[in-house]
Amino acid sequence: MSNAVFKQIWIVSGVLLTMVEVGTFLGFTTCLLPALKDPDSPIKATLEESSWIAASFSLAWIPGFLSSSYYMDRFGRKMGFILDIIPGALGLIVMYFSTNVACLLAARVLQGITAGSTTILGAIVIGEYSSPVHRGMFLNLKTAALYVGSTLVHILGHYFHWRTVAAITLIPYLLAFAMVCTWPESPSWLASNKRFDRSRTVFYRLRGKTEQSEKELTEMIEAQQERQPTEELSAYQKLAHFCQKFGKRDFVMPVLNYLFAAILLETTGRHIFPAYAVQIISEISGNSGSIYYTFALDVIVAVSATFSSYLIKIMKRRTLLFTTGFAAVVVLKAACGYLYLASKDLIPNAPRVPLSLFALYFAIVNFACAPIPLALVGEIFPLEHRAAGTTIAGILISVTSIVTLKTTPFLLETFKVYGTFTILGIVMAISLVFLYFMLPETKDRTLQEIEYFFNHGRFREDETRNRKGDQELVQMIP
Repeated sequence: MSNAVFKQIWIVSGVLLTMVEVGTFLGFTTCLLPALKDPDSPIKATLEESSWIAASFSLAWIPGFLSSSYYMDRFGRKMGFILDIIPGALGLIVMYFSTNVACLLAARVLQGITAGSTTILGAIVIGEYSSPVHRGMFLNLKTAALYVGSTLVHILGHYFHWRTVAAITLIPYLLAFAMVCTWPESPSWLASNKRFDRSRTVFYRLRGKTEQSEKELTEMIEAQQERQPTEELSAYQKLAHFCQKFGKRDFVMPVLNYLFAAILLETTGRHIFPAYAVQIISEISGNSGSIYYTFALDVIVAVSATFSSYLIKIMKRRTLLFTTGFAAVVVLKAACGYLYLASKDLIPNAPRVPLSLFALYFAIVNFACAPIPLALVGEIFPLEHRAAGTTIAGILISVTSIVTLKTTPFLLETFKVYGTFTILGIVMAISLVFLYFMLPETKDRTLQEIEYFFNHGRFREDETRNRKGDQELVQMIP
């Protein structure tokens, strides 16, 4: 392993440890909400309050995205990530000492700020610090780390009180904080601030000196040299400048792609399952050994998300996304159909059948449909629009997550598990269709090549190939 690759792994490891912590935040309600229903619990919560404890986490992503966007542009990726980590640590401390629902809501909001900001900025960090050949694998490992964290909190929640779980899960934070403090600044951020000499030094330290890396660095620096230096703007001018972005193709097209990617991400059940795993599995299994089924699904999801990091290294993004996506929809419909027929006593009710189908569904969907939308944040937004684009992407994720988390308790109560996932499956299929016609292939592409695609609607070599074809055709005409 080269020294450059080791440095990339070290930086990515800091992001992954933070994502493990975010995964514990996502799954924390699985041990918290059932405990609040206990008659002996010192803190009582109604169904409405419980739904807000779950949804407030996603609502807080919006200020997290906004603050992260400002930090990453103003202070750089390294300092921005450090500042993003702090609210989550405070949230765990508030959670540990909570005495009422208001304290729990405050803790979840603080955790949500960190979850939103680090999830988005983590993708940017991986995209800018790692080479194109490793970028897809590293970005996918973010999702695997989330599920490892979710699995961890489910296990800890089974054996320990939720206050103890809050204290234990502070450990990954301390390790991640120490690792982030050792990072160099992003070469992309340095170049965007016209610090080209420093950018070259850091870039070669991270990537080594190869023909491919020199080409990528040259294209990045040339693109930033062509940009006019931005003057200090008033608040009104900043708003006007932001609104003008919606008239630029290289901003609008990535945003449209991410709109459907965010919908796809949420309708896979990525946030619903960690938050309501026990309730979902209990309904399907009739409470018999539901916690063990939950653990089994956790392991399946974590393993499949990890294995997808290998698949995405050897397969094209689009091929993997749409093959597994539509296959997952079919499996999900089969599981929901079985549960519906069993509920009407039209077929025998054997819980192992739908549980096996759901396990297969979550395994398939985590090969691509959950990891790739998160990975896209670090790939599709041009450097000029990266802060604004990731803010929009974060808001889209937050809004779709709030809607799903807030409505899930009522959907489960009204339509049961089969009705809830039938609705999600339909929306998921629609999102896949839109992405099929809009999303470019990003495998092994540099960020500059992807930026060129969104500016011109095709990759540079495709344009060159078409131009040569036109010239040959003209030459053939007598």
